Amino acid sequence: MTLSRSTRLILRLVASLYIFALLVVPLGAILWRALEPGVGAFFASISTPAAQSALQLSLLVVAIVVPLNVIFGVPTAIVLARRRFRGKNALQAVIDLPFAVSPVVIGVALIVLWGSAGLFGFVENSWGFKIIFGFPGIVLASLFVTIPFVIREVEPVLHEVGTDQEEAAATLGANAWQTFWRITLPSIRWGLTYGVVLTVARTLGEFGAVLMVSSNLPGQSQTLTLLVHDRYTLGNPYGAYTISVVLMAVALIVLVAQILFDAQRSRVKTQD
Repeated sequence: MTLSRSTRLILRLVASLYIFALLVVPLGAILWRALEPGVGAFFASISTPAAQSALQLSLLVVAIVVPLNVIFGVPTAIVLARRRFRGKNALQAVIDLPFAVSPVVIGVALIVLWGSAGLFGFVENSWGFKIIFGFPGIVLASLFVTIPFVIREVEPVLHEVGTDQEEAAATLGANAWQTFWRITLPSIRWGLTYGVVLTVARTLGEFGAVLMVSSNLPGQSQTLTLLVHDRYTLGNPYGAYTISVVLMAVALIVLVAQILFDAQRSRVKTQD
């Protein structure tokens, strides 16, 4: 079906207005509210001890979650792309589970498992290692919600590049480790980088699961998203706006990085 020029223009206008009303206007309103009292007030709000602690904690969680996702995600993607085994479809479904389950449900599930009265409650009761309502719980919740990103970005790349180069390397005498570092890893670098970027964005922006497993104590177990919630519910909306702008800035950086990686990946494909 061929649409007339006027119809295409109307559809584009409707789509643009829809996106503008749902995304640009709300985000612009937050930015305006945050900067309305002045730049000095803005920086004073995001430089309080609670804000600095929340930023440091969020970055620490990212520094733990991203390497773990890479270490376990890349081998999982390789197994899924290169091997056939019974239960593969079930494993694929489990990996996608964080996309389907509410983060709040994930938090409750972690409490059922790792809470003091949970299945693995002996870790806290007998060993004194507090997981739920402590920093480890935040890391676990962030890991759970970010599991799919590295795997789902790397696996299609592995399918696309095939196994010809890896088989050639093995024929020439390379062992599995050498083949991975010299053949597999360079071929998946853009997919891996894209997965890491998405993991960083989701980790910094996660709220529901983290809220359930964190004690939400300022300076101890409060991430940036929890700080936004805390400030708003305690009657400090301006403080919530300023921290929201910080999260928006991170999201913008991630968006730009995604665009750049997509452009670079397209150029590499064109050259190949």
